[in-house]
Amino acid sequence: MPSRRERVYRTRAVILKRREQGEADRVLTIFTPEYGKRAVIAKGVRKPTSRKAGHLEPFTHVSLMLARGKTWDIVTGAQTVTSFRKLREDLDLTAYAYYFCELLDAFVQEDDPHPELYELLLNAFRRLEVSPDPALTGRWYELALLQHAGFAPQLFHCVQCGERIQPVTNYFSHERGGVLCPKHGEGASDAQPIPLNTLKVLRYIQSQPYNHIMRLQLSPGSMRQVEKLMGDYLRFLLERRLKSKQFIHLLRK
Repeated sequence: MPSRRERVYRTRAVILKRREQGEADRVLTIFTPEYGKRAVIAKGVRKPTSRKAGHLEPFTHVSLMLARGKTWDIVTGAQTVTSFRKLREDLDLTAYAYYFCELLDAFVQEDDPHPELYELLLNAFRRLEVSPDPALTGRWYELALLQHAGFAPQLFHCVQCGERIQPVTNYFSHERGGVLCPKHGEGASDAQPIPLNTLKVLRYIQSQPYNHIMRLQLSPGSMRQVEKLMGDYLRFLLERRLKSKQFIHLLRK
């Protein structure tokens, strides 16, 4: 945190989201490496003469000058570091970029720095811009974010007994955060069968480098199963459904 006597400070940030405020202002939710997530206000940014507007678009990686304010800190200067313009020009990529931001927003508290999540989001945007399969990039991001946030599902050992999972029909428990062997999963009220191929794909995404993951050739059915399991697990953790995920489904239809 900047000291109370330090009225003006500079930081780099990613614009996660924004909303209109009054006649000409916007409140921005930004994510920074030093200060974490916080809401700031860009005064007069919706006026045609504003010089800051183009630097404060969603997903932009920006260098900000901020001044302390009573309710929100005030953006006094902004300079684009990386625009990630393609993420705003392609509707499918826009949907996934919003999803990445909303997922991060849901897992972090205000003023709680997570520099590793800041770097993860920037890497995710870079990869999404050139991804041949945004859905697969999405699964990689989900598992990487959960790893950093401390909620990574256990996919290699039974969460009940610790035995290594064998290539048979196993079970997944949202409540217990991972896979159960047949002995402890069969008949458990909090567990559901996990197809062997789905488990293999999730393990691969969780443990392999990104460039290896992007070589995966998954059938639409396999991708749906993987996406559903991850979606159900994230919904259990967050206790709600994310709006951006619903938008992705609408685009497919």
